[in-house]
Amino acid sequence: MEKQQVQSRTLFGMLITLGVVYGDIGTSPLYVMNAIINDAGTLKHATPAYVIGCVSLIFWTLMLITTIKYVLIALRADNHHEGGIFALYALVRHRAKWLILVALIGGAALLADGTLTPAVTVTSAVEGLRGLPAMASFSQHPWLVPLTVTGILLFLFMIQGFGTAIIGKSFGPLMLLWFTGIGVMGAVNILQAPAILKAFSPIYVIQVLFSPTNKMGIFILGSVFLATTGAEALYSDMGHVGKANIDATWPIVYLALILNYLGQGAWIIRHYQGSAFRNASNLNPFYEMIPAELRIAAIVLATVAAIIASQALITGSYTLVDEAIGLKFLPRMIIKHPSQVRSQIYIGAINWLLCGVTLIIVWLFQTSAHMEAAYGLAITITMLMTTVLLTQWVLTKGHRGWATTLGLSFGTLEVIFLTASLTKFIHGGYLTLGLTLLIFLVMVAWYFGNRRRLHYNQDNELVSLLDYRQQLTQLSHDDCLPLFATNLVYLAKVDAHYRLKRTILYSILDKRPKRAKVYWFITINETNQPYDCNYTVDMLGTRNIVEVQLNLGFKKSQHVTIYLREIVTNLIANRIIDPQHPHFGTEKNREVGDFKFVVQNQQIMDLASYPTMRQLDRLLIGGRVLLQNITPSPAIWYGLEFSDVLEETTPLFTIPATDITLTNRAVRHQMQPPR
Repeated sequence: MEKQQVQSRTLFGMLITLGVVYGDIGTSPLYVMNAIINDAGTLKHATPAYVIGCVSLIFWTLMLITTIKYVLIALRADNHHEGGIFALYALVRHRAKWLILVALIGGAALLADGTLTPAVTVTSAVEGLRGLPAMASFSQHPWLVPLTVTGILLFLFMIQGFGTAIIGKSFGPLMLLWFTGIGVMGAVNILQAPAILKAFSPIYVIQVLFSPTNKMGIFILGSVFLATTGAEALYSDMGHVGKANIDATWPIVYLALILNYLGQGAWIIRHYQGSAFRNASNLNPFYEMIPAELRIAAIVLATVAAIIASQALITGSYTLVDEAIGLKFLPRMIIKHPSQVRSQIYIGAINWLLCGVTLIIVWLFQTSAHMEAAYGLAITITMLMTTVLLTQWVLTKGHRGWATTLGLSFGTLEVIFLTASLTKFIHGGYLTLGLTLLIFLVMVAWYFGNRRRLHYNQDNELVSLLDYRQQLTQLSHDDCLPLFATNLVYLAKVDAHYRLKRTILYSILDKRPKRAKVYWFITINETNQPYDCNYTVDMLGTRNIVEVQLNLGFKKSQHVTIYLREIVTNLIANRIIDPQHPHFGTEKNREVGDFKFVVQNQQIMDLASYPTMRQLDRLLIGGRVLLQNITPSPAIWYGLEFSDVLEETTPLFTIPATDITLTNRAVRHQMQPPR
């Protein structure tokens, strides 16, 4: 699936969209009504008024949050056709510094809550086995569902490294079958209890929130919110499928979902007083309303849909982490492209971390009913953060009135949902909030630790490259010294005033003079546009010193070798640098010589010996260096695994710490006779 094939509104693009975007929100009927019944206690307490009110809450929640906020508003806030909370932040970060915290909190919550999606959806689907008469002999075994779910999820995570492009092509047709099936099944049950259609009236929303039959009161919104947990994916996946295809497919998906929720509500109205069901708890009306002869097929289809939802979550996590790395929110990780699909990436560290957390959740909570208590809490935080950023985006368009309306209306609504979801904290919500906090702290340590490190280094370590042009030129032409490399490349941050770290020039001139025909100083700049790819070259008035500013979007690969070869070839072709003509080689008339890359790694010193440094800065800088040491080295990140690389270790600070404990007691100028 090439990106350009699905960006425009086509039948093919719409089919792909069904498979990529709607897995999470599309499988919510598996567990939402189950959670609402559990809130009531037993089925006999799920009276018609209670059920109609709850279905009405679901309908209007999907209308307000998913349809209006995300489909009609958020999809218009695209960053060069890319969506998601980090892409949105890149659009508005110039407005205020504090917005960085909003983006970090939202991104951390989205990653944390995503660990529950595979566990909840697959468990909900597999639990249908327990209702099969043919499996009565062992279907009630407590380990049946966890073992089955573990096998499915473990296989799913294991195949990620091989690429899922071929499998992904079948996702669209399978999800089309899923939505058609749940819509038809819902419509059939609606015909048997048409009173459920009253749920379209918002009057029943007010009634159920204050009804004595609703034991949860406003906190029932915590369960209702589960119906819209996949809404953020509509915005995040915009770059993969295009907003035109989301606009075209959402009405179809919305119709299928509402028909199914109405159908489940109709089934409850018909059976809540039945002797076989009235005292039942933890009963899933999604499976109960399906005829017995179709139950096995429904379980299989639900499991497939749950796997598709999990796959979308996994690949979405890779994309989110990739964007965070590009924006310098997270440390560098090894990113692979396992297939020819441009947008498909694989991050092994994230894959196995997700796998481990997801399997722990399955065995910790055992049933979907227990997982539902933990599900959805963190995503309300993400939605609230998205609302803050959307408000800022509307302000950039000059619509202050609309921005105020959006911020107050959706902000208030989501604060209410967040408050209602907080009741889940002691029942499992602590897990997702704990993960959110952990991810947030990692992002804070990496981003702000790097900024504080630069702050302390800024005045003391930077020197002007212009002041060393003559020395570098003389060194390049000094035939008395052996040639260290034809092209000596430093991945260095050179600012607008040609300043760079002193350690780089110290490496060339002081440690052991490194003679090269051409010295390269390459600065990689991350831009706000996802797929930017351009560069500028400054020769500094020489023919052997090249300062390159390489501008890459936050979704572009930073493998330097991909771009450097083209830059060198262009400079030689335009006679800006001299042809290098290697004396030996397998290719005739080759004009480009060898390359030597120098990568510098900073190591931490005893920060406690810097008394003027704030304690918070010590923690941030120390955390940043710790993360640097346990993540891939710059050589791997920049795609230099098979290149000639010299890794040099430099101290974090070159200015020595102040220590007044050493004093000069005496200086002897001449030898004195022994006493």
